[in-house]
Amino acid sequence: MQRAIGLRVPLCLLIVALAGSAPAYAEDPLLDDAVSFTGQIFHLDTAVPGLVIAAVRGGESAVFGFGETAKGSGRQPDGDTRIGIGSITKTFTGLTLAHLAAGGTVDLTDAAGPYVDGIDTLPERRHPIRLLDLATHSSGLGRELQPVDGAEKYSDASFAGNLGGDSLLFTPGTGILYSNIGFDLLAMALSGAANRPYRDLLQETVLDPLGLDATGYARPEGDNVMTGYDWNGEEMDPGEPIPNRSGASGLHTTANDMIRYLKWNLDRFGEGMEARTLSHAAYLVRDGLNPVYGMDESGHMDAMGLGWVVMMPEDDRPLILQKAGGTNGVFSYIAFAPSRGVGVFISINQFNFSASIAMATVTNELIATLAPR
Repeated sequence: MQRAIGLRVPLCLLIVALAGSAPAYAEDPLLDDAVSFTGQIFHLDTAVPGLVIAAVRGGESAVFGFGETAKGSGRQPDGDTRIGIGSITKTFTGLTLAHLAAGGTVDLTDAAGPYVDGIDTLPERRHPIRLLDLATHSSGLGRELQPVDGAEKYSDASFAGNLGGDSLLFTPGTGILYSNIGFDLLAMALSGAANRPYRDLLQETVLDPLGLDATGYARPEGDNVMTGYDWNGEEMDPGEPIPNRSGASGLHTTANDMIRYLKWNLDRFGEGMEARTLSHAAYLVRDGLNPVYGMDESGHMDAMGLGWVVMMPEDDRPLILQKAGGTNGVFSYIAFAPSRGVGVFISINQFNFSASIAMATVTNELIATLAPR
């Protein structure tokens, strides 16, 4: 892991900095040492204002925080710091779909259009867009909504204006293009299928059963919140939750909740096994797809699960499922090796794009260190 981030820190400075890091609570010395060392070196090397890193191995877990939740606050991030996780939200949307499919409410191959209220029809090319297409970025829809005259962005009218006519970029299921539109539509479709608001559906289906009490869409308040900064170091205002933007982004959580989420995803034979299996399965293999775009920033995508990017084993690194997210000056990344019982969550509070790419590389290498093939 040192090779990926460049070890340029004097040993005396490292010792002093480590002394100020938030305590871990694992009983696994290797887990403690590897996670704290990785987090500290990465924080010093990138100079982001704050960082929190959490990891799970064999049922043990550890959390370390470095720097500050907000510049000048003097408050170090910890396991209870509230964090906006951006597009990691998509994995929760995919899991909600998995639960509805496991319970017989929907089939993964159902056409999405009939479930979406407020939009007369979704565009088609050769066949309708399926729920599975939305959950694997293979719908043929673009990345973001374009402005529509007289319509507020993300309103029903804005979606309808963007989805009229032949607005698909390729035939659904034949390629992959990262699409926030697709996941917001997926949440709307799941809401229609279950006949209740999507946020209530997520709460009842995923958050409550997993005990993710600190995870939700409400804007966090208090002094233990990860404040995000733009590429110029200026603070960013997250604003209020946006209607119809629940599937692609919007969730806030904590490192402690992400540990619970990782443990659930790593519990291969525990409660929720069918939904978990559906969530993790590789539905769309990269080979033969055209186009494939916007999927490799955090590591080479080999296949797609329901919101999860699947990376096949390579050299010493095991099979990894991963997802990155960025929102309002905060970059986060979650990854786990489902067959090795190891997972990592990491978050930084500045839109430092080189750091965000390095963050995924460092995390993937940390997983390889903790769970070699």
